[in-house]
Amino acid sequence: MNTKNVSRCAVLMAGLLVICLSITRSMRAEEGMWTFDNFPSKTVGTKYGFTPSQAWLDHVRLSSLRIAGGCSASFISPEGLVMTNHHCVVDCVEQLSTPQQNFVDTGFAAKTPAEEKKCPDFELDQLVEIRDVTSDVQAATAGKTGDAANKALNAKQAELQKSCGSDPSVRCDLISLYHGGVYDLYRYKRYTDVRLVFAPEFAVAQFGGDPDNFNFPRFDFDIGLLRAYANDKPVASADYLHWSANGSKDGDLVFVSGNPGGTRRELAMSQLEFERDNFFPLVMPISAEWRGQLEQFVTRGPEQAREANEELFFVENDFKGFYGEQQALLDPQLMAVKQQEEQRLRAAVAADPKLAAYASAWDEIEQIQKVRAQLNVRRAMLGGNAFRSGLLRYAVTLVQAAAERAKPNTERLPEYTDQGLVNIQQELSAPVPVYKDFEELYLAFVFTNIRRDLGADDAFVRKMLGNESPEQLAHRLVSGTKLNDPKAREELYTGGQTAVAASADPMIRFAASINDDLLAVRKDYEARVDAPTRAAAEKIAKARFGVYGTSIDPDATFTARVSYGTVKGFEDAEGKFVQPYTTIEGLFHRATGASPYALPESWLKAKTSLNLSLPMNLSTTNDIIGGNSGSPLIDQGANVVGLIFDGNIFSLGGDYGYDAAKNRAVAVDSRALLEGLRKVYHLNHIVDEIEAGRR
Repeated sequence: MNTKNVSRCAVLMAGLLVICLSITRSMRAEEGMWTFDNFPSKTVGTKYGFTPSQAWLDHVRLSSLRIAGGCSASFISPEGLVMTNHHCVVDCVEQLSTPQQNFVDTGFAAKTPAEEKKCPDFELDQLVEIRDVTSDVQAATAGKTGDAANKALNAKQAELQKSCGSDPSVRCDLISLYHGGVYDLYRYKRYTDVRLVFAPEFAVAQFGGDPDNFNFPRFDFDIGLLRAYANDKPVASADYLHWSANGSKDGDLVFVSGNPGGTRRELAMSQLEFERDNFFPLVMPISAEWRGQLEQFVTRGPEQAREANEELFFVENDFKGFYGEQQALLDPQLMAVKQQEEQRLRAAVAADPKLAAYASAWDEIEQIQKVRAQLNVRRAMLGGNAFRSGLLRYAVTLVQAAAERAKPNTERLPEYTDQGLVNIQQELSAPVPVYKDFEELYLAFVFTNIRRDLGADDAFVRKMLGNESPEQLAHRLVSGTKLNDPKAREELYTGGQTAVAASADPMIRFAASINDDLLAVRKDYEARVDAPTRAAAEKIAKARFGVYGTSIDPDATFTARVSYGTVKGFEDAEGKFVQPYTTIEGLFHRATGASPYALPESWLKAKTSLNLSLPMNLSTTNDIIGGNSGSPLIDQGANVVGLIFDGNIFSLGGDYGYDAAKNRAVAVDSRALLEGLRKVYHLNHIVDEIEAGRR
C-alpha cells in the first residue's frame, strides 16, 4: 500500500460502490488481521484443507520484520537479506542522495557487499516473544482515573520495558489489543545497522503515480532490498522465507505477514461520528493546502524538486486516503451497518446479567466525545505530531529529554524512558540531511495554520509570534539554528538541562518557550479524553469477549499480524470483472513516455530480453491496511509468491470493515521481481542468493 503507518488509510472515492459490511459473524469470510498467538488455524484448515501449525506460524513470525516508522519487511536469505517496498526505503534512498547523484531518480544497486550503503536512520524489529501481561496492567490502573490513571499506566509500561534488560539491541513494547481488553508485552530484536542493497528508479517503483494509487490493474516494481548487519557483518538469519519456484495461480491460498498500522473497526458509533464531524473537516483543508504548497515548491528548481518530491508523494497519498475515509463516514449505508453491529452487541450485554457492569460504556464514550470536540482544534494544532518539522522536532525533543532524564524512569513520559532514549539518541545522532529552504516553508505553513485556527488573539499565538509574521518567525529560527548538525544535537543531548538552558540557538530557545504549553495541552487531553476512553473501551472489550469470545481479531496496532485469503479478481464499479494478474507486457503497453507513465531507460533497454508474459502484479482477498506495505505474500509452504505494496480502491474501507466481494490486496508478483532483478538490473548475485532458498 502506498502509505506508511503515519498515513491514515481511507475508504472509497466518491461515486464508487460503497463498502457493505457483513451483517452476521458467520459471514465475515476472510476478514481478519490475526495475532500470531490467536490465529484461526482450524478455520483455515476447514475451508482450505491446510491447517497452519504453531511451528509454521513461529517460522513466519521470525522471518517477518517491522520497519520502525511504518512498514513491514521480511528476511529472504540466511545472510540477512531483507525485502520490502521501494516506498518503505525511499527515506534512506533520499538521505543517501546528493544534488550531484539523485538515487531516487536513478535507482541504486550495490554490485558487491562493500557497496551496500548504511541507511542513516533505520530500524528493523523482529518479534521474538509475546507475553500476556493483561492482569498486571489492569491491576495497576484499577480504580484510577484521569491523570492518575495515565501515570499508573506509564509507570507500569516503563517497569515492563525494564524487565527486558538494558541491551540496546532489544526493545519491549506494551501492546494494547481490543482497546485495552488484552495487554501483551512484545519483545523485539532490533537491527539498526541496516544497509541499502537495491532500490529501482522512482518512475518504475511508483509507476502510474497518484492516478493509479489505490487502484488495479497495476504495474509497479515496488521493491527495496536491504541487509541487516550486526558487528559489521551480515546477520545470520536462521529464519527466512524461501522463494517459490512457480509463484501462484488464480484461487491459490495465500497469507500476508506484516504490521498493519491501525484500524477502527471496534470504535463506538459516537467515536465514528466525531471523526466524521470534527476530525475530517479540520484535516482535509490543511492537507489540501500543504499539497498545493509542495506543488509550487518543487517547481522552483531541480534541487527543490529533489528535496520535496518524496514529501509530495506521501501527501498526495494521504489526501486520497483522507478523502475516501471521509466519504465512508458520510455514507448512510456504512453507518447503518455499524449502528446495527453496536445495537446487537449492546442488546446481548443487556440480556446477560453477568455483563451488566459493562452496559454503561457506550454512553460514557458518547459523553467523552463532547469534551473531545472542545479540545479538538487546540490539540490538533499543538498536540501529537503537530511539530513534525525535522529541526523543530529536534529542538522540542532536546528540551523535553533534558527535563525527563532528570526524573526516575517510571515517572517519565513514555517516549523518554530508558528504552525510549535509545531511539531518541539514534535519531538525534543520525546524519540525516536537512534542507533549510524546505524547513522554512513547512514551519511558516504550521505557524500560519496555528494563527488561523486558534485566532490572532489567542494567548499562545501571541506568545509564539510576538511581533513577527509566520514567515518571519520561520526564517529567523531556521536561518539561525545549528541543529542541522548532528554534532550540535549530540552536544546538547549529552549536556542535558545545563546545556539546553545555556544554549542561544534560536530553535532551542523557541522550543523552550512553548514547551510548557505543549505539555499542558497534552496532559489535559490525556486526562480528560484518553484515560476515560481507555477505561470505557476496556469495558466494551470485556463485553465483546463475553458475547463473541476471541473469535474476532483485534483492531490493527502496527504489530505483527497474519491474514489469509486467495488470489482472486473482482468486479469494478461498473460491473466489469478485473482479472487477478497483470503482465510485464502490460507494463509496456501502459507506458506513454510522459510522467507518471514514463518507464526508465533501464526497462526500455531490457524489453527484448524480458519474458513479457510473466505476471507483473496480482490481487488477493487478504485483509490489509496501511503498515502492510512491504509484507511478504506467501503460500502454504511459507514460500514467497509476491510482495504487498497497495490495495484496490475498495480495500480502503479497511479502517472500518472488510468486504470480501470487493476488497483486494495488491502485490508485485514474485516472478516479475526476479525477472527484473536479473534482466533489467543484472543483479545476478542477489538473484542467486534468493534462489538458493527456492523450493
